[in-house]
Amino acid sequence: MGQITIVGSTTWGTTLAIINSMEGKDVVLLVRTEKESDMLNKNRENKRFLPGIFLPEKLKISSDTQNFIPRTTLLLIAVPSQTLRQNVRAMSTYISDSTIVVSASKGLEASSGMRMTEIIKEEVPTLSSDNICALSGPNLSDEILAGKPSSSVIASNNASTAKYAQSLLNCSYLRLYTNLDLTGVEICGALKNITAIAAGICDGLDLGDNAKASIITRGLAEMARFGHSLGAEPSTFSGLAGMGDLIATCSSGLSRNNKVGRMLAKNIPLEEIKRNMDNVAEGIETTKAVVAMSNKLNIDLPIANAVYNILFDEVSVENAGAELMGRTLTSEN
Repeated sequence: MGQITIVGSTTWGTTLAIINSMEGKDVVLLVRTEKESDMLNKNRENKRFLPGIFLPEKLKISSDTQNFIPRTTLLLIAVPSQTLRQNVRAMSTYISDSTIVVSASKGLEASSGMRMTEIIKEEVPTLSSDNICALSGPNLSDEILAGKPSSSVIASNNASTAKYAQSLLNCSYLRLYTNLDLTGVEICGALKNITAIAAGICDGLDLGDNAKASIITRGLAEMARFGHSLGAEPSTFSGLAGMGDLIATCSSGLSRNNKVGRMLAKNIPLEEIKRNMDNVAEGIETTKAVVAMSNKLNIDLPIANAVYNILFDEVSVENAGAELMGRTLTSEN
């Protein structure tokens, strides 16, 4: 089936490396430094992000970009969205034009508002757009590693590429579907994290199920409104990458972005929240990009704006909530 190279020893990157390696595939986990590679190979455990989870002996772990990337069939990038550009730039000269490149990072670049696959194309201009995909869906690593079933979406502008990536990455506990709406799938993966922060605030303030259901539902409407303005297909937002991921991220205590919301509800400063989290909560920086783009395009995103005001303008969660509830009455559609 060819070599699968996964870039990033993040929780998600390591999870994907483990489950694909356990299926007997030829998998390489590419990490930043030789020191990190040596430590992971010695311990056969990612103690920082997945303590207690054994790394299969078959899984290769290396920092040798120059050796492994040129001969990879599918390159899957699972790094924080705000570092994706520098990671792709560092390995761009080694990526073959025939390589399938898959982004497993969920977010928009804060400085440009660009989607992850747009950044990949910009940094590797010789790579055809038909060879670029995104992986997104309701995928909580702890559950997948525990052998609990999950599903996700491989999106590409090219049906053959999506099907090929699907065949390479499908696993016993992670069933993959294809989708040709690359823009919509990536928008879903980015914006659901903003709604999850709002849902976490509901949890932290003990506002009840009615409030949380309202946040989730209206958050989905904002995702669809934003996506439509960028050419996304409406049906994508009711699928796994949209509603599916939104439910999981807003409802689960395992969700990093939900956790951020719960801590904000306790009046913990943002810098302290970020300092105490090993993993990156993508919704924080994505909120900057989304609000900047929505202001430029004149898109009404009340929840995203409320989250932005709490994160960056020091508006209290109580005042932000009151402002949402006191908005001018309007139609649901």
